[in-house]
Amino acid sequence: MAIRGPKPRATVAPNLQKGGIPRCPDHLDHVARKEWRRLVRPLFEAGIVTTADRAALAAYCQSYSLWADAVQKLQETPKLIKAPSGYIQQSPWISIANKQLELMGRYMAELGLTPAARSRLDVGTDAAHEPVTRIELVAVSRDDDGNLVKRPLHDHARRAAEPQKQDRTITYQLDERL
Repeated sequence: MAIRGPKPRATVAPNLQKGGIPRCPDHLDHVARKEWRRLVRPLFEAGIVTTADRAALAAYCQSYSLWADAVQKLQETPKLIKAPSGYIQQSPWISIANKQLELMGRYMAELGLTPAARSRLDVGTDAAHEPVTRIELVAVSRDDDGNLVKRPLHDHARRAAEPQKQDRTITYQLDERL
């Protein structure tokens, strides 16, 4: 009997440094290794992949490689072929590509590689990852006494009319040497 309900929320690995970045398995082919290198560091740094997830990432990369190969072969061959019995059938490369794409989709969901999968990840929040809600431009210069003076570069009337709220502000300063 299957349990119904929403998919469980994945949690980010609490100790990212334990075990370090997973090593690429030796059995992966060139295309799979290239996909591994593209994904392993960002997934590790996001806390999604640890050494315990090495097999799942390897399986995704191998499925990606087989899918890419099938798609390449499909571009080089007809989409429909005549079987020895005389019947017209679709190229076997279509079936291979579709199956690998299906497997890739499963692994992508598990590894947080789709927008929907990322929305289910419980990554927590901290101040460094809060969304930026306002950007403030500031001119920096020195006064007659040599002190730094910061002068905002924005429309005061527009800012006064906006409702005040808690913002995370990024301030860009123009270098005085410019």
